[in-house]
Amino acid sequence: MSQHFEVHPQNPQPRLLKQAAAILQAGGIAAVPTDSSYALVCRLDDKAAAENLRRIRQVDDKHHLTLLCRDLSELARFARVDNRQYRLLKLGTPGPYTFILEATKEVPRRLSHPSRRTIGLRVPDHKVLQELLALFGEPLLATTFIAPGDEHPMNDAGEIRRRFEKVLQAVVDAGACAMEPTTVIDLSGDEPELVRQGRGELARLGL
Repeated sequence: MSQHFEVHPQNPQPRLLKQAAAILQAGGIAAVPTDSSYALVCRLDDKAAAENLRRIRQVDDKHHLTLLCRDLSELARFARVDNRQYRLLKLGTPGPYTFILEATKEVPRRLSHPSRRTIGLRVPDHKVLQELLALFGEPLLATTFIAPGDEHPMNDAGEIRRRFEKVLQAVVDAGACAMEPTTVIDLSGDEPELVRQGRGELARLGL
């Protein structure tokens, strides 16, 4: 049975976010708002929680999961970043971009792409999620919350709770999100490669 935390989108109540962070720390799965749509999140180093997250979303181990980081310094712990990549990251963070980068040893092997050893990372521009990440104290493992059989991400916390309250441990409700996926850019090769055009404008990155 999921716990529902209704928070103010600009001034989220720390008491409620601390409760949500404690649920995640204990191995729970939560639905949280982002600057694109709602996402499913769990602890990075909890294998059972990551498997549960994939099961709810019905994706296999070839599906890139994303690390939600508070800032660029946190991101650099989990990805190998050269000067060229860093300049692009600086232009796009925080914001609605997911960057695919070569994973460092800090990333458990089971979480990176099985053949390429890459990981998706992003720094979200959403007040509630940033506050939750600050309270949690480390990045969260995430995937866009698209219900099995649906084409579009979930955007209504009430509907998320109704449909998934038996499998989620928490829903952080900050109202509707932008309802547009992130722009995904692969920086693991010689040149940046657009994987998916979403909410983030390429012009902001100078591409």
